[in-house]
Amino acid sequence: MIFDFRKDCAWAVVVPTSMGVRITPANGQPVHCSNTFTMQATSAESNVATVAASLGMPAKVLTCFVKGSPIARFIKSDLRSRNLDFEGPELAQDGPWGFRHQFNIADSGFGSRGPIVHNDRAGEVGLELNIKDFDTERLFGKEGVRILHMSGLIAALSPGSAELCLELAKAAKKHGTLVSFDMNYRASFWKGRETELRSVFSQIASMCDILVGNEEDFQLSLGIEGPEHGGKDLGAKIESFKQMIQRVRAAYPSARVYGTTLRQVVSVGVHMWGSIMLAGDTWDVIQPREINVLDRIGGGDGFVGGMLYGILKGYDAEKCNSLGWASGALAATMLTDYGLPVDEEQLLSIAAGNARVKR
Repeated sequence: MIFDFRKDCAWAVVVPTSMGVRITPANGQPVHCSNTFTMQATSAESNVATVAASLGMPAKVLTCFVKGSPIARFIKSDLRSRNLDFEGPELAQDGPWGFRHQFNIADSGFGSRGPIVHNDRAGEVGLELNIKDFDTERLFGKEGVRILHMSGLIAALSPGSAELCLELAKAAKKHGTLVSFDMNYRASFWKGRETELRSVFSQIASMCDILVGNEEDFQLSLGIEGPEHGGKDLGAKIESFKQMIQRVRAAYPSARVYGTTLRQVVSVGVHMWGSIMLAGDTWDVIQPREINVLDRIGGGDGFVGGMLYGILKGYDAEKCNSLGWASGALAATMLTDYGLPVDEEQLLSIAAGNARVKR
């Protein structure tokens, strides 16, 4: 067991997030020449919580909604279908030019045509997220939470959401809840706010028990030197990635678990997928292996969700890393941004490379 948890917790995982919808053209077609789209509810943080919720653990989303919006109702129904609870204020739209839920307009790509995601977030209701709308003493003190998970997307969304993440982390630490952070750096969120957000991310990282990011995240969010450049063989650079994680641990030693994913894109439908996890002084490395990709969005979230599920179950580093790797690979086989594992055995079969029919 990597961590000891409080025994009397109502929630296994709690995530703050700004919920939106993603629309995707049918049949792998580009956005600009399509007239038929599929819509789904989405956010990076809810993608992570979905893994534990799908496997029977109680999970909650902290967010806000546009009052009376049919999109808000669609999102709530989707969260319920994933066994995710939710709470948060409902804000009046304030006319046609008022609040709304974000839209991600995504071309999944095909073959040599890479995916393109257009974020349409003007007037996003999540910009109004405020710590004052959530009773942290009730949530962490009376009800109890085992893991608070946050990502850099919600931490960087607005000054209010940044404060929300910082205050949630402080409340979590006060009540013995583990803090997990996937940095999810996005250049468009950081433009013109580099000094502000570097401070926010550093403060959150200093309170973390579980810290996740790829090489770009660690370099651009925290200023940590990344792995060596050159060459496409990720497997040959494992030691360089491990050295990067050691630098992260030296800078942010409060964490006990550090993780990073390894991805090499062969084509839109074929990736080399691996992961590295450091738990205490124990390393576990999954060398990049070929996976088939139906839709790549959410693979990193799947990794974090599977890893957190393993940690919550009390598994060792090797099994937690395997569950994370497999959960990310599972998400890549689904058109949703999240993977919905039917049971733990399914993830272990994926990790083992067993795709035989189960009757």
